[in-house]
Amino acid sequence: MTTTETPPDFLEFAWAWNSRNGQSTPDIHRRIARWLDARHAAEDRRLLLMAFRGCGKSTLVGLWCAWRLLRDPQLRILVLAADHALATKMVATVRRIIGRHPLCHHLLPDGAGDWAADRFSVRREGALRDPSMLAAGIGGNITGARADVIVCDDVEVAGNCDTAGKRAELRERLAETEFVLMPGGTVLYVGTPHCAESLYAPADAPDAFLRGYRRLQLPLLDTAGRSAWPERFSQAGIEALRERVGPLHFARQMLLQAVAESAARLDPALVLRYAENTQYHEAGGRPVLSLLGRRLVSGGGYWDPAYGRPGVGDGSVLAATYADAEGRHYLHRLAFLTQELDAQPDPATQQCMQVAAVARELLLPVVRVETNGIGRFLPALLRRELARAGVACTVVEHNNHRPKRERILSALDPALAARRLLAHESVFRTPFAAEMAAWRPDAAGARDDALDAVAGCLLAEPVRLPGLPPAARGPGWHGA
Repeated sequence: MTTTETPPDFLEFAWAWNSRNGQSTPDIHRRIARWLDARHAAEDRRLLLMAFRGCGKSTLVGLWCAWRLLRDPQLRILVLAADHALATKMVATVRRIIGRHPLCHHLLPDGAGDWAADRFSVRREGALRDPSMLAAGIGGNITGARADVIVCDDVEVAGNCDTAGKRAELRERLAETEFVLMPGGTVLYVGTPHCAESLYAPADAPDAFLRGYRRLQLPLLDTAGRSAWPERFSQAGIEALRERVGPLHFARQMLLQAVAESAARLDPALVLRYAENTQYHEAGGRPVLSLLGRRLVSGGGYWDPAYGRPGVGDGSVLAATYADAEGRHYLHRLAFLTQELDAQPDPATQQCMQVAAVARELLLPVVRVETNGIGRFLPALLRRELARAGVACTVVEHNNHRPKRERILSALDPALAARRLLAHESVFRTPFAAEMAAWRPDAAGARDDALDAVAGCLLAEPVRLPGLPPAARGPGWHGA
């Protein structure tokens, strides 16, 4: 393209790129492209693009950055993301587009120069201090940088907005962009909400961070329940996704609703009850463990220990679950461990002996021990007691870094929504159902010992060992 030719609009630019790569331009991408074209023509400088996960919004915004540099090679674009690696991904994409797009060949610099994955400069007049495009993480230092366009791509993620302190720090860091943006510059936010007090909360919400921004909001489903991209997200696929991630995360990430965690409920009526026990047999020389006529392919226990007077403070809880090949989880045992403080052996060993007995009875291949706090010295004791009892069970030390309420919600909410959590009738004789009914994510002081142990089981990676001959000390029913 020569300097006398009229630059194409953004939709034409995106269509040319897709055609070169043998791809179509779906309707939802056309809608986003037309909106970006219209906002540029109207000289709107504060923009928010909210679109469901997986719709390709970041890829399209990368094309938009290349198009902006095509129209004005003197532009300086800063990409901010939750971390430097994510920002670099967009900058590297734009660099690749400029190198391959049929309309951008004249932008390639003569030499290697400033042409890195996280920063590059196109051919332009003068010697500007800042590159044409620069990547930075939200926690990085951008003091001293200058930009005509700032793209905030997924600056809000689950890990930086789950507490009030983190949300305040995120807003403080984003406020620094006002000192980087040149007068008359453009700010484009791209993302989805991750919490109730999201950056992307509606403009009429109290303390809305992006008040006054022109917005385009594209949820996966319209008001009639139709898919915004039926070629990629069919109705069956949408329902399967909703079951996998749970109603809360689906509402936030796919429907773009800043739903509060307090709206989440754990309904014990959604847990399917059964009374049968596991059946062990050997077929073709290989051990098989089945339940309700289905072969079990993985399983294990999770121990959330506590050490103190029985009935006072946190409970010491062992949860044991199995899973079949179709993704159903069976909560087969929930044991509240007890100890005699003045008896022998010591209380810690007493609890380890109880865990070993459950592991032997249920043929558990693994027991994970939460080592936060007092659990640090328990794995060694448990290994000793398992060896004494002749139980072929692996002990895995597990240290939790995620908040407890987040673990419980992410484990139980999808399983309940998909009706894939079943529990033995003995589980309903424990405080488990009562804890579920009373649990709220924002409630303080509520009992959640059983919920935490069950969540640990559901979130644990299944242990599926290769189909070796059974060990001398016990069977390996979990197979390949």
